Parts: sequence; structure tokens; C-alpha cells
Amino acid sequence: MVLNREKVEFYLTDIETPVGKVISVTIALLVLVSSGIFVAETYNLPEDARWELRGLDDCILMIFAGEYLLRLWSTKNRIKYILSFYAIIDLMSILPSFIGLVDISFIRLLRWFRILRLLRFINKKFLIGSISNEDSVIFARILFTLFAIVFIFSGLIYQVEHPVNPSNFNTFLDAFYFSVVTMTTVGFGDVIPISELGRLLTVLMILTGVALIPWQIGDLIKRLVKTANQIEITCEGCGLAFHDADAGFCKKCGKQLIIKAGVRI
Repeated sequence: MVLNREKVEFYLTDIETPVGKVISVTIALLVLVSSGIFVAETYNLPEDARWELRGLDDCILMIFAGEYLLRLWSTKNRIKYILSFYAIIDLMSILPSFIGLVDISFIRLLRWFRILRLLRFINKKFLIGSISNEDSVIFARILFTLFAIVFIFSGLIYQVEHPVNPSNFNTFLDAFYFSVVTMTTVGFGDVIPISELGRLLTVLMILTGVALIPWQIGDLIKRLVKTANQIEITCEGCGLAFHDADAGFCKKCGKQLIIKAGVRI
């Protein structure tokens, strides 16, 4: 069976057809499972269980590597793809495991960024109707951004602090607790990093949260203010939910609006 490049590229990027949805949901689930494995490995597990988790993670890694190579093979502009944001995230999610074979520990820290692969799926169409409008999509992105910041920096801080400060950062949960307390500015002070790199990561976590969260919240507030003077009329063409009260056509796709309740057609 000969693979068709256009068809492969379509199904790897499509989130509407049944095949595209299956591929996207499978990849999203594998990302969650692999992230869960990273967390589980921070606990004192039996050696057999640790080997089983490592074997499962290696299988997931092979799938991710195969997906990356398929995306690279099927795309028309490979240089543009390699330099794209999602391709860089994909590469960061698989490269540390391969480079880790030669024990470059600072590169292996990048494995915590695998959770960012879920960014590709924070999309109204992918969520299959569970999100009704663009404002809810932005809100979902805000929640995911907050979770991703806490999760990634918790993993990084754990990797850095655990070898030198195991009493305070014994498991991922300790690092997660520290990150949540720090991000919410509560600052109990019962768990603190002692290494320079751990403190630097803490500063970067705070700055990242300060930079990204208010920016996205501001975008949501602008949309809410903008729609305050509009009425809810869903366009049958593109699904845009809000339009000006006197609009006769969709401002996004140009399709004539059908206003119910006998007001106007």
C-alpha cells in the first residue's frame, strides 16, 4: 500500500472527519498518559512497575517519533514545518528521550514540555460541541495555559531540586504544591528551592504566568465588551454567534443571517 502524502497530511491536521478525530484523540490521550508516567516516576515504585512504565513510555515515544516523521514527510515545505511552533514542541517532546541515552541530563528536562502538545487540540471544532463560542475557547486556553505553566515548571523544579533538596522536593506533588502556592502568591515558605537553578526556574515561572495569563484574560475581556452591544444570532455558514443588532449578513463569511422569532429574515 502506497501512502499518499496529501492524504496523510490531511488526516494528521484534520479534526472534523472521523479518521482525523480518532488520530487527534489518540495523540491527546497518549500525551496525557506519557505525562502521567513522568509524574509516577517521581514516586518510590517497585522496580517491576518502573520497568513497565518505562516500556510503555518507550512505545509512546516511538509513536510520537513516527508521527513527527510522517508530518515532516507529508508536508510540502519541510523547512517551514521544522521551524513552526508545533513542530518545535513535537521535537522537544521526543528528542530528550533519545539524547537521554547518552545521559545529557539538562536536555532530558525538556521532556516535561510534552504536555504542550495538547495546545494543538484546544480548538472549538476538536472539542466537538462542548464549547459553544469563541469566548469559551479563549477561557479554555486560559485554563490550559495556567495548568501547563504549573505542570511544566513543577516538573523542571522537581528535576533540579530533588537531587539536592530531597526532603522538600521528594515527589512531583511537592513541586506541584510549591508551584501552586507560588503562582497564587500565597507563599507559605514551608517549601523553598535552595539551588540557584531552582530559584531561577521559580522566577521564570512567575514571569511566565504574569506575561501570559493577563494577556489572555485581556483578550477575553475585550471580546466580552465587544459583544455587550451585540445580539446572539448564530450564522448558519460559519457559526459566528454574535452580530450587530442591525446586521443582515454575517461579518465573517457574508452569509445572510436568519433572525428568528419573526423579527427579520
